[in-house]
Amino acid sequence: MKLVVALGGNALLRPEQRGTYEEVVENVREACRQVGKLVSMGHQLVLTHGNGPQVGNIALQQASTSEVPENPLHVLGAMTQGEIGYLVQRELGNFLRHAGIAKPVVSLVTQVQVSEDDPSFSSPTKPIGPFYNESDSKKVHDEKGFVMKKVGRGARPYRRVVPSPEPVRIVESEAVAAMIRSGAIVVAGGGGGIPVVAKDGKYEGIDAVIDKDLAAEKLAEGVGAEVLLILTNVDSVKVGYGTPQEKSLDRITVAKAKSLLAQGQFPLGSMGPKVTACVRFVEHGGRMGVVASLEKAIDALNGATGTRVVPG
Repeated sequence: MKLVVALGGNALLRPEQRGTYEEVVENVREACRQVGKLVSMGHQLVLTHGNGPQVGNIALQQASTSEVPENPLHVLGAMTQGEIGYLVQRELGNFLRHAGIAKPVVSLVTQVQVSEDDPSFSSPTKPIGPFYNESDSKKVHDEKGFVMKKVGRGARPYRRVVPSPEPVRIVESEAVAAMIRSGAIVVAGGGGGIPVVAKDGKYEGIDAVIDKDLAAEKLAEGVGAEVLLILTNVDSVKVGYGTPQEKSLDRITVAKAKSLLAQGQFPLGSMGPKVTACVRFVEHGGRMGVVASLEKAIDALNGATGTRVVPG
């Protein structure tokens, strides 16, 4: 089958880690071992990934010095797409060569079109970058024009917040589809893609963060994938999370998933976008959307674990 596989943040950086090069490489290597097994089964793959910690680290580096000019957020997205794409194509390529599988792995810097009229631009909510105390937060706002909000507790609760617009289309989806037809495994749309808006027939970068799961769904639509496989750090989607009534879901229809979303069963900051992405994918003709843990990707694809969103 043709799969779009979305690697969650845990595939690159775990909560207890600092994010050193060695840590990230080992995490990517393990993720590529799991993904490589899907390739060895004959599936066609497009990979996408998160980049939140990496963008945050670069933003922190930029904030720590005035010696080097800062780059806008959309450029940081491009930088991290290149960084992570390189590691994935290197490590997955190594795995495949060791397994005797002759398939090229290619990473593509990917733009995602958004609308300037998206309501998130008038009400940004996505926190990024370092934390500040109140006086430093005001200074950053005055000097750089960033929107700052109190999003945490303690002595440094303020962070920059940016828009998180809906993805409209993957600009390079035809190029990705062509590379798949050539037999390549493609890494694309990392971190939700680089947000761009269309102006007078041209694309311009804009500072925003697109939800990576919703962008993965657009990518899956654009390349005609049969399955959207979202790999994260939990085995399945749950209802009643954290209560005595907590229950794992193994198979739900689009209608049931939409009902549970409307009930607020899936938080916006965690499982909500994943379920929404699966629903949209199936509604646009996909065979199924799957949410599962990275370590159980094959079992989830076969229906032995994970949560499958199917038509109905």
